[in-house]
This record gives sequence, C-alpha cells and structure tokens, in this order.
Amino acid sequence: MEAFVVLLAIPLLGAPALWLLGDREIAPEVNSAFSLATFGASAWLTAEVISGGPITAWNEQFFVDALNVFLVALTAFVGFTTSLFSRPYMRIEREKGKMTGPRLRLYHSMYQAFMFTMLAALTTNNLGILWVAMEAATLATVLLVSVYRTAASLEAAWKYFILCGVGIAQALFGTILLYFAAERVLGAAGNALLWTHLNVVKGQLEPAIMSLAFVFLLVGYGTKVGLVPLHNWLPDAHAEGPTPISAVLSGLLLNVALYSVIRCKVLADGALDSRFAGNMMMGFGLTSVVVAAFFLSRQRDVKRMFAYSSIEHMGLVTFAFGMGGPIANFAGLLHMTVHSLVKSAIFFAVGHAAQKAGTQVMEDIRGLMKVSPTVGWGLMIGTLAILGMPPFGVFASEFLILTTAMREHPWATPFLLLALGVAFAAVFSRVQPMVFGDTHIKPLAHQPALVPVFVHLGLGLLLGLYIPPYLAAWYAEAARLLG
Repeated sequence: MEAFVVLLAIPLLGAPALWLLGDREIAPEVNSAFSLATFGASAWLTAEVISGGPITAWNEQFFVDALNVFLVALTAFVGFTTSLFSRPYMRIEREKGKMTGPRLRLYHSMYQAFMFTMLAALTTNNLGILWVAMEAATLATVLLVSVYRTAASLEAAWKYFILCGVGIAQALFGTILLYFAAERVLGAAGNALLWTHLNVVKGQLEPAIMSLAFVFLLVGYGTKVGLVPLHNWLPDAHAEGPTPISAVLSGLLLNVALYSVIRCKVLADGALDSRFAGNMMMGFGLTSVVVAAFFLSRQRDVKRMFAYSSIEHMGLVTFAFGMGGPIANFAGLLHMTVHSLVKSAIFFAVGHAAQKAGTQVMEDIRGLMKVSPTVGWGLMIGTLAILGMPPFGVFASEFLILTTAMREHPWATPFLLLALGVAFAAVFSRVQPMVFGDTHIKPLAHQPALVPVFVHLGLGLLLGLYIPPYLAAWYAEAARLLG
C-alpha cells in the first residue's frame, strides 16, 4: 500500500511545486525528476503486485491487479521519457517566443496534474472516481493543448473540451445506470460502484439496464479513445498542442480511456451472457480502422497524419478486445504497449523535425537524414515499426489479431487487410521524402533529446523478437482477467 500512496502523491505534489518553479531555468529538470520518481514508485508497486497479488487501498476505493499494474508501469515510463524529450524541446520553443514564463509554468504544472489523473483513473476501484479522474484529465489536457495561445490551438482546445465534455457526460449517465443496476443487488451501502464487488455479482445484474449502461459508457469513454465517429477532436489536439502533449495523448490517454471501456465490458459480458458488448466494440473498432486509414492520405500536417494513425491503431485494439478470448486479449494488450512506445517515439522525432524545419507541413520538411541522421533514422524506423513491419512488436500483435479474426470472424479480415494496406501506402509515401532528399533545414541550437526515441524503438523491437517469460505470463494473466 505504501507504494500505491507514493505513486499518487508524487505527481499530486509535483503539480503545485512546478506551478511555483515552472518558469525557471531548472523547471524542466524538476519536471523530469518528479516523473522519474513516479516511474520508480510504479516499479515498486509492480514488484509488490507480482510478489503478493492484487492489492486494495483506502477502503477498497483503489485496486491494483495484473491488468492495471502493467498499464501503470507503462504510463509512468512514457511519462518519464516524454519529460526528458520535453527539456530541450521546450527550451527551443521559448527561444522562438512560442513559450513564455507563465506558459511554461502552466505547462509543467499541468503535465504533472495530467499524470496524476491518468494514474488515478488506472488504479481506482470505484467507477465514480474513474469518471471524475477522466473528467479531470479532460480539463488538464485542455490547458495543455491551448498553451501556445494561438487561434488554432485555442480552437483545438475548445473542440476537445466540447466534444469530450459531451462524451464524458454520456459516460456519467452510463455510470448512473450501472449504479442503478448494482444497487438492486448490492444495496446502498457504498459498494455499488466498486468494480471488484460488481465483478462478483455481475451475473445478477439486470441485463436490460446493463446493455443500455454499456452503450453510454462505450460512447462516453470511446470519445476519449478517439473511435470513429467520435474522433474529431483528436487530430486537432495533436496538431496544435506541444509535441510532448501529442506523445502522451497518443501513448497514455487513449490507453487509459480504452482501459475504462474494457473494465466495463467485463461487467457487461457477465450480466448479458451474450456477445452484445463485444460486437459493439468490434463495430466501432473496425469502423475506426477503415475510416482512419483512408483519411491518412489526405493530411498535409505530419502530426495530424500520425494522429489519424493513432485512431487506426486504437480501433484495431478495440476490435481485438471486442473479439475477446485469450489470444485476442493478449494481442490487444501487446498492441497497446507497443503502440504507446512506438507512437510516442515517432512524435519525439517529428517534434524535432518540425522545429528544424519551422513547420509541420510535410511538403516543407525534406532531407532530415542530411541535417540530422539520428532524427531521420528515428522517424523512418519508427514509421516502419508503426506500419507493422517485422520484426517489431506491432507486427507481432497485428499478426495475432488478424489470425484470430480469420479464424473467428472471417468477414472482417478483408476490411482489416485493406485498411492496413492503405495506411502503409499513405504513411510511407509521405515520410520517405521527409527523411531523404535535398534540404534547406538548419541544425537546432540545442541538441535534441534522442535517447527516448531509440529506447522506445528498442523496446518495441524487443517485444517483436522476444517477450520475456515473466512479461508473457503477465500479459496472459491480464488477458485471462478480461475473459
């Protein structure tokens, strides 16, 4: 329990501390120090769960098991590496005049607040607290997306706030319906929203109410996942916000929102004794994969293009969890991991490339390999990895998802293959000239932070070549919990 308390306390204390220090020269290092401490606490918590099994805290309001602890560790790790990337990135933005002292203070404090909301959402056992944490994440993200105070960033922030606000309202209604169904079984003693208690009695919950509750919960949290047609906020938020925020949005927020959906799916499956929840997730997931793939070729902004790539991949993961079963769930968890690692690495490389070129328009970014081979290689390798080229982990997870679909839902396979082929052609054809060819780009004043890029890509490669036995057992146990 001590590890859990420390895990939440560090970013919660980091937010006010960085509000006081956020505009000083040392602020990026302080932000990284808090993020490193959070990652250390997540490793401590992971060790406790592996050795002693699931833990509860604060009168069962918080619960950590094999499913959410691995997402906690992933979230803390990506949060730490993103803070390292953010150090030179934000210094360059300040020199360019895009970031001022007050904006840096807001950025650093809200970064820690965002990490707190993500970790609180992952670890809470109370579905009401889960909703509050996701709403708090919305507010923190709005401030982060709008930090540049340009017309485009303010528009993106307002779009995010309105669309996700409407979505989260749907999730609130779904949570109320879930409480209504649970109260009939568990009573009004305060346990009706505790997931562990609901999981025990899920077979006794009213099917009609639970089916309606899941619809609202899927639509609500699916908005934050970026599932089509609830996705319109995501490309704007990625394109107009600072690149470190693009990295944590793709690498963390989408995972946490999908985690919320699959926790609710477990309850719906038990109550309905049917494929209703799974079929809905498969429908939203497949639609997202196909639509996002065809939108990729229409983008001119590099961050917007990779935002649509995130929609495609989260659709694929949603489809996998919708199929269910040990292999599909295993593949979904693996894909969440490698997508989080690889996509954040891509945004790191894209951020430095855009700073070098002074633009995010792909036609104006050329010859990265000549001006900065490490940035060029990072972007090219990351692109090949996210497009599912072997031997990276994305290939392994996509292979498992596709083979499972061929066996259990063959009608969906042509749509998946078409979408993946279109996505490959669209993204590779755009990135290749960005990396190679003639250039007018000049080197940056500050050395870019490229260690996080290649650490993430190295881990993505490792998960494609060899999954350590303890990690494979971890994934398998988490997949079993999902049913």
